[in-house]
Amino acid sequence: MRKRQAKKRPILPDPRFGDQLVTRFVNMMMWDGKKSVAFRIFYDAMDIVDQKKTDEEKSALELWKDALSNVMPHVEVRSRRVGGATFQIPMQIRPDRKISTAMKWLISYARKRNEKSMAQKLASEILAAAKEEGAAVKKRMDTHKMAEANKAFSHFRF
Repeated sequence: MRKRQAKKRPILPDPRFGDQLVTRFVNMMMWDGKKSVAFRIFYDAMDIVDQKKTDEEKSALELWKDALSNVMPHVEVRSRRVGGATFQIPMQIRPDRKISTAMKWLISYARKRNEKSMAQKLASEILAAAKEEGAAVKKRMDTHKMAEANKAFSHFRF
């Protein structure tokens, strides 16, 4: 790279839970710089999760973290050209990218659901992912299957 790598900016913890991961999630969910709207959606979703949850000893935040860890992929395939042919090579994912990918999938599949508000969509996707079902978890399974299918090309790793 020509320039040096950009410094990681510190992320402030969110006001309600005091968690940096929540702020990161809200930043990904935010549209048009409307952070207060994104925070309201997230907190409303957490309230809905709190009402709908069946597991009494876990809080809504713990359920959200469980859902996030259930969606996190461990391997992914990356394209690499070798002698004119493009191979899908399975690779380990950096811990930071694992979290980012899981958040992206959780948000995008929540947006595609058929509930009334975004808070309800997000809450139902979180509850589904916490039980290891739902579209975001299916995406992780598909990613892992693809990596498993292309394991023969892992010697092309760079």
